[in-house]
Amino acid sequence: MSGYILAIDQGTTSTRSIVFDRSMQVVGRGQREFPQYFPVSGWVEHNAEDIWQSVLETIRLALADAGIPATGISAIGITNQRETTVVWDAVTGEALYRAVVWQDRRGAQLCDSLKQRGLEPLFTEKTGLRLDPYFSGTKLAWMLQNVDGLRARAEKGEVLFGTIDSFLIWRLTGGKRHVTDATNASRTLIYNIGTNDWDDALLSILDIPRIMLPQVLDCAADFGVTDEALFGAAIPILGVAGDQQAAMIGNACFAPGMMKSTYGTGCFALLNTGPDRVTSTNRLLTTIAYRMDGETTYALEGSIFIAGAAVQWLRDELGFIRVASDVSALAEEADPNQRVYLVPAFTGLGAPWWDTEARGAIFGLTRGTGPAEFARAALESVAYQTFDLLEAMRHDWAGDNGQTVLRVDGGMVASDWTMQRLADILSAPVDRPVFLETTILGAAWLAASRAGIWPAREDFAKHWQRDQRFEPGMDADTREAAIAGWRDSVRRCLTTRD
Repeated sequence: MSGYILAIDQGTTSTRSIVFDRSMQVVGRGQREFPQYFPVSGWVEHNAEDIWQSVLETIRLALADAGIPATGISAIGITNQRETTVVWDAVTGEALYRAVVWQDRRGAQLCDSLKQRGLEPLFTEKTGLRLDPYFSGTKLAWMLQNVDGLRARAEKGEVLFGTIDSFLIWRLTGGKRHVTDATNASRTLIYNIGTNDWDDALLSILDIPRIMLPQVLDCAADFGVTDEALFGAAIPILGVAGDQQAAMIGNACFAPGMMKSTYGTGCFALLNTGPDRVTSTNRLLTTIAYRMDGETTYALEGSIFIAGAAVQWLRDELGFIRVASDVSALAEEADPNQRVYLVPAFTGLGAPWWDTEARGAIFGLTRGTGPAEFARAALESVAYQTFDLLEAMRHDWAGDNGQTVLRVDGGMVASDWTMQRLADILSAPVDRPVFLETTILGAAWLAASRAGIWPAREDFAKHWQRDQRFEPGMDADTREAAIAGWRDSVRRCLTTRD
């Protein structure tokens, strides 16, 4: 019994493991949520041990669900929440501080200081990123400065740094491998995406010891084998990618010009630009889409901090819905004559605005505004933010002929109402796949293709199946008026005007 693939999706609020068979069908699943910690306003943390235990539990659940032993698994693929930063003891593997999550904003003061020194262009030139506390480098710099004894130990080589993938691989291999892949490395603010190496100049500016950093491999590579004591077999880890890049792979967006957008806690849209590293003039990020066989494919990325989290806000803070899936039906009840806008800048605004200090607001309230209008505004905010990203991409990339079809995934795409409104606002078709869990599928394909079990890129792309295409149906005048109202609302929330 062999030829099965185990894929791990370590996300922001939960971990999932799925077992796939040779024909790319799901045969076993396991999922576990874990706690979030908010010790100070703007801070978001995880306990790395919670994450590790959730990975072990979901792997065992998935194997049991599939009814196969670990010896039946031919390879493991890993995808993970990006930018979340972990430091651990190089000998024991003990995490030396809580994991600082991608949403965490504690690095804002350092980013502002670096900008005042005129250093943002240097960071952007080398990394494709902007100076924002979203990325790992300033989180790590904060840890080195504020965790007692950490810097001294790091300089002696006693402390390792990694994103979640690195930490999990170190644990899974029994401390034998300290590695990451190019996509995760490209989100750290200290990795040069042109030379494909850690950048000494940026490390010096942030005062980060290079000895802490993992080796960077292709997305499909030999990342080590699991400690046999964990599952009863030594299983090769052959594929790794950050969650958004894994979703791009799972959506088979291999050709330049193909675009995917994932709607989870946040929203992340990536446009494949092929071997061309496109520098954005519209505040988008340039990042590594994937690196395979030593060849780098680049992407333009727009990051929206709040998407599904706006629905959680309606549920948890306002109590307007009981479960997240109720939001679409509530939005359909909204008064069509009210134009209410929610700017969900709960943790600042991401691309293309990049305003750390912006805060959320709601505009257009009347005496008749109620839960239904709030629900519609929350869902429409996702469509408007995606529109902003797509417009920026069209201006940045000369290869875009305005005929982009968006492939979507993530929890929110199950809502027909939301997807139709997205197509209407974008004035572009939106394709929803049959298999919505494209992030974990991408990780599985990386490992399975490396193992020679699943088909290569071109044939894998042929297996992608569309569940439904949503065609735009809103008239131009209505659409333009709606977008103008959104843009006016955003401008009212901005604290920066550069």
